[in-house]
Amino acid sequence: MNDLIKSKLKSLPLKSGVYVMKNSNGAVIYVGKAKNLKNRVSQYFRNSPKPSKVQAMVDNIDDFEYFITVSERDALALESNLIKKYQPHYNILLKDGKAFPYIAINMNDSFPKLQILRRVGKKGYKYFGPYFAGLNAGEIVKTANSAFGLRTCNLKITETSVAKRECLNFFLGLCCAPCTKRVNKQQYAERIKKVINFLNGNDEEIERVLAAKMKESADNENFESALMYRERLKMVAKLKQRVVANLPKNVNKDVFAYVTDGLNGVITSMVIRGGKILGVMNYPCDDASLEEGQTLFNFLIQYYENLIVPDEIILSHVVEDENLLFSVLNKKSKIIANPHGINLTLLNMAKENAKDYLEKHIEKNKIKYANTFGALEKLQLALNLPQFPNRMECYDISHISGTNKVASMVVFKGGEPSKKDYRKFKIKTVQGSNDFASLQEALKRRLKRLKDQDGESFKEQPDLLIIDGGKGQLSACLEILQESGLNIPIISLAKRIEEVFVPHQSQPILLKPGSAELKVLQRIRDEAHRFAITFHRQIRSKMQTHSELENIKGLGAKKAEALLNAFGSIEQIKNASVDELKIVPGIHEALAIEIKKHFQNKKES
Repeated sequence: MNDLIKSKLKSLPLKSGVYVMKNSNGAVIYVGKAKNLKNRVSQYFRNSPKPSKVQAMVDNIDDFEYFITVSERDALALESNLIKKYQPHYNILLKDGKAFPYIAINMNDSFPKLQILRRVGKKGYKYFGPYFAGLNAGEIVKTANSAFGLRTCNLKITETSVAKRECLNFFLGLCCAPCTKRVNKQQYAERIKKVINFLNGNDEEIERVLAAKMKESADNENFESALMYRERLKMVAKLKQRVVANLPKNVNKDVFAYVTDGLNGVITSMVIRGGKILGVMNYPCDDASLEEGQTLFNFLIQYYENLIVPDEIILSHVVEDENLLFSVLNKKSKIIANPHGINLTLLNMAKENAKDYLEKHIEKNKIKYANTFGALEKLQLALNLPQFPNRMECYDISHISGTNKVASMVVFKGGEPSKKDYRKFKIKTVQGSNDFASLQEALKRRLKRLKDQDGESFKEQPDLLIIDGGKGQLSACLEILQESGLNIPIISLAKRIEEVFVPHQSQPILLKPGSAELKVLQRIRDEAHRFAITFHRQIRSKMQTHSELENIKGLGAKKAEALLNAFGSIEQIKNASVDELKIVPGIHEALAIEIKKHFQNKKES
C-alpha cells in the first residue's frame, strides 16, 4: 500500500457510494459499491487473509477514487454504469447472450398468436421461458401450433373483419382460420387455454392430440404430415425428459450455485418452469468481491436485467441485502439460501455442474491468459513499452487502384477484440493510390477526436498504436503523432517476415515465430485487414448497385435508395412487377414501366 492510498483511506466518508480501483497505468480494474465507503474500501487494505483473487486485485491497486451517493440504490445504478463503461478485469461482466428467448402471447389480442421475444415487460403479455441449452423456442412454438391450430400470420383480425380466403396452413390442418370466421373468439380462446396449459408444463393433451393427428395422416396415406407430427411428438418427449420428480407442475424457480477455488469461480444457473428444467448455464466469474454473497448479489443484478424474475430463487450463499435486490428487480421473490428437501437436491445438481465446469474452465483460462494478458506482458518486455499495452489500436488501408479508399481502426483490449470500439474511415483528402497519405489522414482524424473527446470509442487513449506496413508507413504515421503532441507508443508490422519496426531504430525487431507476443500482433493486424477490406467491398458494392439503377432514365439517387430499401436487392427489383414497383414512394407508373423495360432490354441483350 503506497502513501497516496494511506492518505486517501483516512479521508474516506462514512457514507454510501461507489469506489473505483486503478492500477499503475491509471486503468480501472475494479468498481464496487458500499453502504459505508470507509469500512468497505479499508477492508481491501487490511492485513487479514483474503481470497487469492481478491489479493491479486489488491496487489495491482495503485490508486482509487470514490463517489458519494444519496442512497445505496443510487450507488448500485452508478456502479452498473461504470462497469459497463470501463469493463474492469475484476468485475462480473455478463454478455448479451443472457437475453434468452421467451414465448409470448399478447392477451390483449382477440386472436393472439405465439411470438418469440428476447425483451420482456410488455403489458398484457404472458411470457413462458426462457428457453436455452438444447430447447429451441421456435420448435416448441411449431409444436403448439401444429397441435392446436393457432394462426401464424400478421393479419389484423377483428370480430367483424373477414379475409377473402384461407391460407395454405388451413388446408394443411395447421391453422383454424379465424380470419375467415371458421372459429369464433370463444372457440379460439379455448385453443389458447390449451396452449398455455402446455407451456405451463402439462404435456398430456398435446401428446394425445399430436398422436391422433399422426395416426389420421398415416391412415390417409399423407406420410409427409405423419412424419411432421412424429417430429413434434419427439419435441414433447424431449420436454418430458426434463421433468423434475416430486416437483409440482406449477412451480417456477431459478437455482444459483457459486463455486470458487479462491482464484477462479463459476456461477451455475438452473431455470425451472412448469416443473421442468428448461436449461442450465455456467458463467465464469472473475469478480473480486470480499464475500461470496456479494458476488452472487452482483451477478443477480446483471442476470435479471432482461429476464423475468420467478417466484422463488434458490442460492448457495446468503446475499448481502435482499431488500435492495427486490427494489432493483421490482419483484419480491422468495429467496432460499439454506434449502432443504427437493430445493437442496436442485442446488446440489447446480453445484455439481459448477464444479465440473470450473475444472475444465481453469485449463481453458490458463490458455486464454497465455494468449491475452500473458502475451501482452511479453510484448511489453520485447518492445520495451513504457506501459502495459491493454488498449491497442491497429490501422490498415484498403482500395483498388486508388478508388474507394477506406481505413480501418481495430481495437483490442486485454488481448481480445473490442468490436464496439472498431471504427472505419472514408479517405476524403487523398488523391490516387497513396497508402502513406491515407494512413496519415485516418490517424490525424482519430487523434483529433481523442483531443476533442469526441465519440465514445475515441475518448480513451491507446497504450499502443500499430500500423499495418513497414518502415515507410511507420514514418508517415509518426509524423502525424508528433504533430499532435501526444506521447503514444507506435510500431508497424510488416507482413513479409513479420518484422516489427519501431521509431528511431533502423533495424526491425524480430519476435520469435509462433510466440504468444507475435501472435497477438498478427491477430490484430489480420483483423484490421479484414475489417478494412469488408468496408471497402461494401462501398464498392453499393456504388455499383446505385450506378446500375441510376442508368435508368428518370431515376435519381433518392429514388434508387427508396427502391433498394423496399426490395432489398437489384435482383428483387428486376423480378418486381410494374404494380409492385408503383407502391414505392416516388415511383409513378411511367417510371415503373421504364424500370421494367430497362431490365428486360438488358436481359435480351
